[in-house]
Amino acid sequence: LARAATGRSRLIKCDGCYHGHLDALLVRAGSGLATQGLADSAGVPAGVAELTTVVPYNDLVAVEAALKAHPGEYAAMLIEPVAANMGVVPPAPGYLEGLARLARASGTLLVFDEVITGFRVAPGGAQERYGVAADITILGKIIGGGLPVGAYGASRDLMGLVAPDGPMYQGGTLSGNPLAMTGGLATLEVLAPPGPYAALESVARGLAAGLREDAAAAGIPVVVSQVGSLLTLFFASGPIRNYAEAGAADRGAFGRFHRAMLERGVFLPPSQFEAWFLSTAHRPADIEATRAAARESFALLSS
Repeated sequence: LARAATGRSRLIKCDGCYHGHLDALLVRAGSGLATQGLADSAGVPAGVAELTTVVPYNDLVAVEAALKAHPGEYAAMLIEPVAANMGVVPPAPGYLEGLARLARASGTLLVFDEVITGFRVAPGGAQERYGVAADITILGKIIGGGLPVGAYGASRDLMGLVAPDGPMYQGGTLSGNPLAMTGGLATLEVLAPPGPYAALESVARGLAAGLREDAAAAGIPVVVSQVGSLLTLFFASGPIRNYAEAGAADRGAFGRFHRAMLERGVFLPPSQFEAWFLSTAHRPADIEATRAAARESFALLSS
């Protein structure tokens, strides 16, 4: 859609951000590629990858340099407004606002991939939470209530380019799948204002603070990044602001911690680069059980 609207070919994405199984975006992607230590995916033609410029997350200077290197050639900046496929890494103050400013100045469309953050960090996703609007929004996961679904949206003018109204074809076997749509509508009813957001934020903030406290008591340096009901525990002493810093965290320690937690009945994502998701199903007893298991696991790591 961004290419159809701008007539341009190039894309900007961030190192460690994952945007699905699309050739042009499997370049320095996070998620499973990061877990397996793969920089890129085999089978992606060099000519396709060449159209994607990769910049560090939270680095406006790198974005500005990319735009200057190929003026008038970028169709879109594609960004996870809260990075969640390198572990949870929040945007630095002013970062999203800076991207919007650079996009407007260069005629590039700003695309927020809110597959993870949409309806999760706020009713209006990261755009509501941070007060920055994107030109195109990508949604998924939560809007299907656990069923496979993806969606994108934009202004009426941009969406008018999509067939049958416009020249950009869009279709698919599962488009408008009635089961997924029913699940999604039921989920959105549950999330309707006031919704569970304040309670989820409180629970996640409490768990994050507890993990920091318990790790410190065991003498283990950690960084716990938390946004809304998302969080990640990094075994690191410095701030985690991008993929390089996330990748420098002690993954061996995370692996030992994961196994120790598993032995104590707590099922964490099996990768340092995956977010922890809290939900309305988690009760205070679950959080305390998680902390109790974490205290034992931290003690095991420090012994």
